[in-house]
Amino acid sequence: MRRWVGVLVVAAFLLSVPALSARVALILDVGGRGDLSFNDMGFKGTEEAIAEFGWDLAVIQSATAADYLPNIRNAARSRQFDLIICVGFLLADALNQVAPEFPDQNFAIIDAVVDQPNVLSIIFEEQEGSALVGALAGMLAAYFGYPYVGVVLGIEIPVLYHFEAGYRFGVDWGLKKYAEETGEQPDVGLLYVYTGTFSDIAKGKAAAEAQLEQGAVAVYNVAGPLGIGILEAVTAKLEQEGREAGPPFMIGVDANQDWMGNGNKVIASMMKRVDVGCYTAIRLVHEGAFEGGLLSLGLKNRGVGISRFIDLLDFADFGIGAGAISAEEKPEIAANWARVRASIPTWIWRAIDELEELIVAGEISVPKPETRDEMLQVREQYPLTRG
Repeated sequence: MRRWVGVLVVAAFLLSVPALSARVALILDVGGRGDLSFNDMGFKGTEEAIAEFGWDLAVIQSATAADYLPNIRNAARSRQFDLIICVGFLLADALNQVAPEFPDQNFAIIDAVVDQPNVLSIIFEEQEGSALVGALAGMLAAYFGYPYVGVVLGIEIPVLYHFEAGYRFGVDWGLKKYAEETGEQPDVGLLYVYTGTFSDIAKGKAAAEAQLEQGAVAVYNVAGPLGIGILEAVTAKLEQEGREAGPPFMIGVDANQDWMGNGNKVIASMMKRVDVGCYTAIRLVHEGAFEGGLLSLGLKNRGVGISRFIDLLDFADFGIGAGAISAEEKPEIAANWARVRASIPTWIWRAIDELEELIVAGEISVPKPETRDEMLQVREQYPLTRG
């Protein structure tokens, strides 16, 4: 009963507020703000756009999955919004139902394809960015003598298959590159687990702890807020070993999370620029150029990528704004980040650049499975088992 009261209150509010300027509605899944990754990236891009273009923003939070349909429908029914952005794959079915009901309403969705003429579907080539951090993880495991690399994933959905497949491909490429550079054949395996959640931080921590105990040099966060738990596990492991800096490391996701852990514990992040997607959708409406269709963001157009120093500085400010760190901590974090990266051979970083160039040039195609059967084929192709 409480949920329906909440939905009715949202609907009444939307119907009662006059539209004074251009407005955008950001409809969130159950994850919400404060994850310092996927959802917060959506806010970052949206807030940058409304500040630049003078728009107003309404945020509609979904308490449960049952809220997706009424939240989208009520927002469209209000006629208050020049654009409604649905943040996340999980809202796709609801949007696919609502969009035909309001053919004059502009919609955008992040991380899914909704084939309706009034919907801009914004997708990312996650497999490309994941290949880069996978190659890094594989080479780090070989260099530091760790037997495994790890990855903790959220719900088993097609978009997460992109991450897993790219990571597998990248680890395999990195191990081959290590052998080519050193003449040594590394024996490194992959540990992976789907936790079935994007919200249970304790599950993320437990999954990471298990992988670290087995000897993972790094744990890739592919579960949004669960990265908080993964970082806690990495920190505890380092404290147990009497060290402040990795290895082992966490690999961040979506946002640049390198500033987390005082710059010592996140070796890199696979940046998925949800902020660019949200900003672009608003800009297109503002310029009168909005059309339904597909917008794909990959390495070539900087929609995904591996974190660099300039990103660290930008997203440390992101952390300051979120109250996660203070401005006084930023110089120390930057110094720690630079010191940890400098401890890794230069040729490893050059190899990452090489892989990126090959992907952008089209000389390497990273697998992008869309179904479980296709993902099983990738696992067979890149099993990454030891021995």
